Amino acid sequence: MRLVTYRDEHGMMRPGALIESDSAIVDLSIAARSTGLGAWPAFNSILALVEAGEEAMMEARRMVALAPGASVIERASVKLCAPIQPPPQMRDCSCFELHLKQSFAAARRARVAHLPNPEEALAQMSTRADERVIATFNRQPIYYKCNRFAVIGPDEDVIWPAYSKAMDFELEFACYIGSKAKDVPREKARDYIVGYTIFNDMSARDTQAVEMGGMLGPAKSKDFDTGNVMGPCLVTADELPDPYDLTMVARVNGEEWGRGSTRDMRWQFEDLIAHISRSETLYPGEVLGSGTVGNGCGLEQLRYLKPDDLIELEVEGIGTLRTRIRLP
Repeated sequence: MRLVTYRDEHGMMRPGALIESDSAIVDLSIAARSTGLGAWPAFNSILALVEAGEEAMMEARRMVALAPGASVIERASVKLCAPIQPPPQMRDCSCFELHLKQSFAAARRARVAHLPNPEEALAQMSTRADERVIATFNRQPIYYKCNRFAVIGPDEDVIWPAYSKAMDFELEFACYIGSKAKDVPREKARDYIVGYTIFNDMSARDTQAVEMGGMLGPAKSKDFDTGNVMGPCLVTADELPDPYDLTMVARVNGEEWGRGSTRDMRWQFEDLIAHISRSETLYPGEVLGSGTVGNGCGLEQLRYLKPDDLIELEVEGIGTLRTRIRLP
């Protein structure tokens, strides 16, 4: 299934599933009433559906297959939220080594760009701090916890934070946890993934350059309202039998800025679940981001966004997450 959350004419969030090549939505709650299932609590939201487990998922599939006429809504007539908005918890991990290496190299170039002889300064610059990060990355998964209340969907604009002059997008793959997970061995970890989506981790690069020296990870560079964009749907795991062979493409105003593949993940979601769940419970609906795919942001090319730019992030098998960035 391709699960979505949309806002009805009253502004209420409602759970549904995309059909007809994503041009229409089956409202799961309306479908349940139309078919005699009644007001089923599992169809109150996509989070409730995930929390209810496999029996509820089977009923949802039945509703999608039946698609009673009263439950079908044109996709273009409503606004999509993130599939789960807000999620119970979010962690953004670092899974693509190429992104780290290219971002560090670009940041070094930016630091010397104003000097009389940038190339000479670049050659003399120490890379030890960057190499320590890469070494840590290769030893174990690394991650930070995001602001879950900043999550929005594809039909809401990102509002440019007033304190930044250098805004960027990040093309990421993400998974949703489907059931409680604690001390999960890697070989069983995929059983805990209910589905996948696209994640645009918007970033204030000038703020990030200042605060990362504090060695506590990103804060205001990523913590601002509307900064975490997810969607357009939650594709259930059965729809993507091999999640690690998907093409990822980033476009700005129709121009391709970069592409990569999930096959290049140094750490896969199974690794992340096994690592994070050590002595810690993961709950249904939680999100794990993959981190930025190599070539999946402007920083790697020292290119930044402008107000009103349209960002389109595509992941094979999921679709395209469209986001426009606006001044406040």
